Amino acid sequence: MPRYALQIEYHGAPFAGWQRQAEQPSVQAAVEAALRRLEPDAPGIAAAGRTDAGVHATAQVAQCDLARDWDPFRLSEALNHHLRPLPVAILQAARVADDFHARFSAIERRYLFRLVSRRAPVTHDAGLVWQVRHPLALAPMQEAASHLLGLHDFTTFRSTLCQAASPVKTLDELTITEHPVPQGTEFRFHLRARSFLHNQVRSFVGSLERVGAGSWPPDRLRAALEARDRAACGPVSPPQGLYLCGVGYPEDPFAAAPQGGDDPVSAALRSDP
Repeated sequence: MPRYALQIEYHGAPFAGWQRQAEQPSVQAAVEAALRRLEPDAPGIAAAGRTDAGVHATAQVAQCDLARDWDPFRLSEALNHHLRPLPVAILQAARVADDFHARFSAIERRYLFRLVSRRAPVTHDAGLVWQVRHPLALAPMQEAASHLLGLHDFTTFRSTLCQAASPVKTLDELTITEHPVPQGTEFRFHLRARSFLHNQVRSFVGSLERVGAGSWPPDRLRAALEARDRAACGPVSPPQGLYLCGVGYPEDPFAAAPQGGDDPVSAALRSDP
């Protein structure tokens, strides 16, 4: 059966997470239902990361095996047709080798967390950011974040429900930037690692917010990390600010993917200078 990689974008609010669950809506179930509109016997799919309820994605990657040899662009168009009106979109599809696995072939995951500090309620980004009404200081959060980089036992920042075999992970990047918004500031947390523990990113951000608010000194992040105790973690941030925004592979499965179909309109748009 030909194997395809799908790059998927979704708004997590209506779903109980990525993973298929009995009697609850999930992104996985939505994509599988769309696939079975094309091929009724299509098997289940696997993804690079199992995002939690309310978490979004701008570049989730999943794999599917189909009986028919589909043109990747037409496959993505057909799936998007059957996914309407759900807030799920197939951004790209690509034919991949039979040994490609969306989860086990991945060598890094990238996440973004958006935190807005302002008193007025957010309107356009409601459900897409975590909002706090108090001011936050960037420099102390950046100092605190530096303690988390590298290879560590992240037990403190791991959900008690985490099923990972070990709490030891390497965090390759945790950068924080600030961006002005009307009457406030948006702080963006960019994280990169081969893999993450359950609730690890949200635990990081919840603790860093306490530093930015002045409730914790920056060194408390190092002490919390060294404690290897979940009780030392700050409040876990809510899910709506979190995005899975990239998955890295030894070879990008979408590098050679066509950007449009054979129809003259798409061809004209691509060739328009």
